[in-house]
Parts: sequence; C-alpha cells; structure tokens
Amino acid sequence: MGWRAVKDNEDYRSVADAVAEEIRSGVLRPGDRLPPQRAFAKRHGIADSTATRVYRELARRGLTVGEVGRGTFVRAAADGPAPALTEPAAVGRIDLELNYPAVPGQSELLAEGLGGLLRPDALGQALRPVGTFGLPAVQESAAGILARGGWRPDPERILFAGNGRQALSAVVAALVPPGGRLGVEELTYPVIKAVAARLGVTLVPLAMDEDGLVPQAVADAHATAPLHAVYVQPRVHNPLSLTMPEPRIERLAEVLLRLGLPAVEDAVWAFLRDELPPLAACAPERTVLIDSLSKRIAPGLTLGFAVTPPALTAVVSASLRAGGWTPMRFALEAAHRWQQEGTVRRLVAAKQREAAVRQEIAARHLAGFAVRGDGRSYHCWWELPRPWRADTFVAAAARHGIAVVPAAAFTVAAHHAPPAVRLGLATPGPDVLAQALTTLAGLARSAPEDLVAD
Repeated sequence: MGWRAVKDNEDYRSVADAVAEEIRSGVLRPGDRLPPQRAFAKRHGIADSTATRVYRELARRGLTVGEVGRGTFVRAAADGPAPALTEPAAVGRIDLELNYPAVPGQSELLAEGLGGLLRPDALGQALRPVGTFGLPAVQESAAGILARGGWRPDPERILFAGNGRQALSAVVAALVPPGGRLGVEELTYPVIKAVAARLGVTLVPLAMDEDGLVPQAVADAHATAPLHAVYVQPRVHNPLSLTMPEPRIERLAEVLLRLGLPAVEDAVWAFLRDELPPLAACAPERTVLIDSLSKRIAPGLTLGFAVTPPALTAVVSASLRAGGWTPMRFALEAAHRWQQEGTVRRLVAAKQREAAVRQEIAARHLAGFAVRGDGRSYHCWWELPRPWRADTFVAAAARHGIAVVPAAAFTVAAHHAPPAVRLGLATPGPDVLAQALTTLAGLARSAPEDLVAD
C-alpha cells in the first residue's frame, strides 16, 4: 500500500495521521481493506498494542469501519453516505432512518382533546411552572398511560422530564458517577452513547443472543470490574426489534437483585407490546423505567417519564432539577386530558395495527433475506448478504434517495460493527415504503463492485 515508515513506534497518532493522509489523497480508497493489525504492526515496526490504538483512532475519526470476522475497511464516506451508484437518485428522499409513527386522523384526534385546554382560564394554569412530580392528577393519568401486562406503576413514584432523552440523561447521571461503568447491550440505542460521553461514563458492552441481553454477561462484566448500573431495552429492542421472553426477563431480574445492581429500563417502544409487563414488574426495587410520549403520541409532544423505586426517587428528582430537565406543564395537562378521554388508548391501538401492516410489507419485499422484525415493531434489522458491508450499502441506498442506518451507529465497540442495517418503517406511506424496500432488495442482490461509479 506504500505507507511511509513511521519511526516512533509509540506515537500512534503519527501512524494514524499517515494513514489518514493516504485516505485523504486517494491512495487508500473507500472499501479498501486494511491489513490485520499484527501485519500492520510488523510493516511499520511498531508494537501490536500500538497498532490496536492506531486502528481505534482511525475508527474514532470516522475514517474506517470494522466488521466482525471480516476486517477493517476504509469508510465509503467519513461524514455520511456518499454517492456510490451509477443510477440516478430517486426524486425526493425516502426516510428509513428516523422512525416516528403516525396514523391517519392523528392530528384531528389530538386536537379534540385540546379544546378545553385553550380556554383562557385553563391555558393560564397550563402555562405555569411545575416540578418533577407534576401534579397528583397527572401522575394518576401517567400511571394509566404506562400500565401494561397487568403492571401499573405507583403514581407517587412517577417523575416527569421535558422528554425521554432528558429522563434518560437524568437517570444515568443519578446512578453512574463520572468515570463509572454502565453496562449496555452490545447493540444499543445510539443516544445512550452520546449521553455517556457527555457525562464521562464508560459504556461496557454486554453480550446478546436471539433472546436479548444475556444475564450471565452482566454478572461476568460486574465480576471483572464493578458496574454502577445496566441499561437495557427488554421490549421491542432498538435496533434489533426483539422482545425478551419471560424466562429471560426473570433471569435478568434475579441477577440484578443478587448483585444489587440498578437497571435503567428503556420502555419507549414497549407500548407496541402492551400485553407484556416490564422488567420493572419483576425487579421493582432495582429498576428505573423511562418512557416518553414521542412514539406513543407524536414527536412534537415532548414529555418524559421516570418510574423510580422509592430509594431512588429523591436522587433522580434532584438530577432532573440540576440538569434543567423539568417538564412543561402544558404537555402534562395535554397528556392528562388525552388519557382521560381515551385518546391515548385509541392512538396506541391504531399504531399497533399500522406497525403490523408495515412489518408485513417488509416481510413480503425482503423475503429470502436475513431480516429480523417483531410483528408489531416499526423497525427491522437486516443482516446483509455477502459481500455487502454496511457502510457501502448505506452509500448505495443514498444514491437511490433512501436513508438507512448502518450497524455502526448502534455498536458500543465501533470496530465490531456487523454487516447489517436498521430499517425504520414508520415515516413513508405504505406505497412508498414498498417501493423503497423493492429498491433495497434489488441492491442487495447485486454485487457492490458492479454498482460503484467509475
């Protein structure tokens, strides 16, 4: 590959700079495979450990991507999907990246519940400040919103945040000190990575299998170096679209209780499987459940929930106040009215039906591929056929005007991203979704080298 020798075998940044320059100048092109780390170290006369740091630095800069069992490759684009096909882009952009479900008549249904709230006297009350505990009547309504599978939270244990991400940030800040260790599923919600980086928290990837997080992986990681908490998505996991079976939930609860570890349960998508109780029902004294209204009702309605064990209520409330993450009273009042009038229940039922329709579309148009999707989920996980890599496929899809998310966005250890993508099914209309999936299936059946522009 013609890399210049770097004499200082301890200065991994100099080696990384040399490789980065070759990528920038075009000597190394998108899709080129870097040698195994041991061969790289020998070529440059550096230690194997230094080569490992070089590869991590290149991945951190967004210049390379690693895939399990395949190696490390130059990214198709450092700052996002780049054109990679000779075919012209589709008119407009089909968004299979963002994932906010909506159903016909949603706005009209929500508007009906706001009529009384817009009277001057009611509006005056709704625009006053409110604390993290909200109001007793709203806590009762929130308990009804969050109830599922025979479980109903204690209204007095419900705290409110401006949105779900704020609730997540506050809970992590309350449970994990700077420099502390938070166990997370090895494929996880990308926002937890940003939250951890901002709070100075170290994420510890935990092994998964076809049933979700492996409880023994929690115990093993804690034995290696103590964890402060575990973040988990037991129901309708993002991005894998899987739901833990009950025996797995029970086993995880046993491990948490035995180790005395708190869990942060992300239940934002769990309303789609409201027949199933949460992890918080099995380990109520160790679990903080977070949720929001953005998926259940509408993305523009920002209201987050944190259901806390009694021992953690005060510290989570203090964290919400310290972060400036307290809720808006107008959103609390609106949610209360929608719950009392049955609007939330009708929207949830409609979104569950619509998710099933979209999963059927995905199953039909991606038949024959390795696609995982809960029958009532708004996203699916696609393990791409060889020789496709995730970043190259994302670039190819973008050339056709379709936005999808590569596996690297969800991996805790970026250099171990599998060749897979997540497809969000919520945003396009059904006909457009079918068109996009047909296009993606055609791409997947083609050889990448046949599609790269000269």
